[in-house]
Amino acid sequence: MPVRPIRKVLVANRGEIAVRVMRTCRDLGIAAVAVYSPSDRASLHVRYATEAYPLRGPSERAGYLHVEQIVAIARRSGADALHPGYGFLSENPALPRACQQQGVTFIGPCAEVMETMSSKTQARHTMQQAGVPVVPGLQHAAGSEQEALSCARKIGFPVMLKAALGGGGKGMRKVDDQAAFSSAWQATRGEAKLSFGDDTVYVEKFLDKPRHIEVQVFGDTHGRVRAFPERECSVQRRHQKVLEESPSPFVTDELRSRMATVACQAAAAVGYVGAGTIEFLVDANRNFYFMEMNTRLQVEHPITEMVTGLDLVKLQIDIAQGARLDQLLPAKPLQARGWAMEARVCAEDPAQGFLPSPGPIHHVRQPGGPFVRTDTAVYAGWEITPDYDPLIAKVIAWGADRASTLAHLDRALAEFTIKGCKTNTMFLRQVLHFQDYRGGDYDTGIVQRLLNQSPVWQGHEHRKMALLGAAVLNFERERQSQARVSPTETSADGHNAWRSWVTAS
Repeated sequence: MPVRPIRKVLVANRGEIAVRVMRTCRDLGIAAVAVYSPSDRASLHVRYATEAYPLRGPSERAGYLHVEQIVAIARRSGADALHPGYGFLSENPALPRACQQQGVTFIGPCAEVMETMSSKTQARHTMQQAGVPVVPGLQHAAGSEQEALSCARKIGFPVMLKAALGGGGKGMRKVDDQAAFSSAWQATRGEAKLSFGDDTVYVEKFLDKPRHIEVQVFGDTHGRVRAFPERECSVQRRHQKVLEESPSPFVTDELRSRMATVACQAAAAVGYVGAGTIEFLVDANRNFYFMEMNTRLQVEHPITEMVTGLDLVKLQIDIAQGARLDQLLPAKPLQARGWAMEARVCAEDPAQGFLPSPGPIHHVRQPGGPFVRTDTAVYAGWEITPDYDPLIAKVIAWGADRASTLAHLDRALAEFTIKGCKTNTMFLRQVLHFQDYRGGDYDTGIVQRLLNQSPVWQGHEHRKMALLGAAVLNFERERQSQARVSPTETSADGHNAWRSWVTAS
């Protein structure tokens, strides 16, 4: 198929992913067009773009979800391609369809493939026909609560109720027994309707202590599909990923080869083009099952870039221009070089049940040093609003092996400082220091087990300061008692006491 060269890309997104896509565009000499909501006028992605256009809508988010408005801006700006990033419209078939109608190259799969894979029930059915193993359960949306309950009885509790059009950890509930089924059914349908505009739900077997492992795939317009080293995404809170690593400490060479083969088989079955991710659940016996396919770039794509040395956004653009994978990638299977981990830094307060923590940012210190990368769009003076996802940065580390990578990431998170809003950086370090994680012996329940065993950690530095302060206070009390110091000799805030202790030391 003839594809004209891409000279200008509209990035239909915001925040760190928009900046990340624009950086590759700048590397390639491609102009980048930004779109922005009213509160994003001074955002980093707007400042970084070649040109920017405002979005209109009844709410902050509405403009980013308006297909016709975004494609019209692409046409008006002269953009010959559109990159959706992740989230918002990135998996909405209406966007690639509108791009095709307006002569704009969509950097991603076609609308028909997106429609097939965006519905979890249709995707499961398609994968079964292609010989891809799926988790036992309904192969279609449940027509009624009674049908769903009948399936649950057949496959055995516990089961998972899932929104057919779900994603991002929303519209999912574990049901342990029949007594809890009805209330869980109603709650899942309600959340599905609110989040995705569709209340259809299906049932699948709950796997005990599963691992969430995914395989990045790329397909070109010439029928070729390639798989990349797997990513371990089992560190999750409320079904949302917190920490990812590549490769997985659980996957053997034999399992890696089988998963890569099945992932390519799944993508080829739908004629996939561009970047996609096949997500698997893997049980303790290393049996793996297809869960879903994300028809876009993943939040955790940087760890794949770190272990392969490849720019995945550049690959997306090259494929959208008609390039062949055998021209872009080496002939031999891609293997991980070293190890990489990514931590998602969010504006939330772990000590308050991970409540969102919006607010102005007064100061930012990003981590540096060897083998560390930070993808973010925040800066001092910017304000985190409650209108969008609380993700504000991704801290990525690389090392020759898992132990050194873990040390690099821990050091980077200790250096990362944001003042003005609460963040989860100390909690992320707590996960890194949890023995289950350090040993690589964990599953999707690791975060809950960690929280059950200990409160939210405040970090080594805070403990040291607390101990130091207690020691100073105790020393001063003893000194005052022995010397019978008058209360007027020590200020109310203990300033003179501190100075006396330092002098004596």
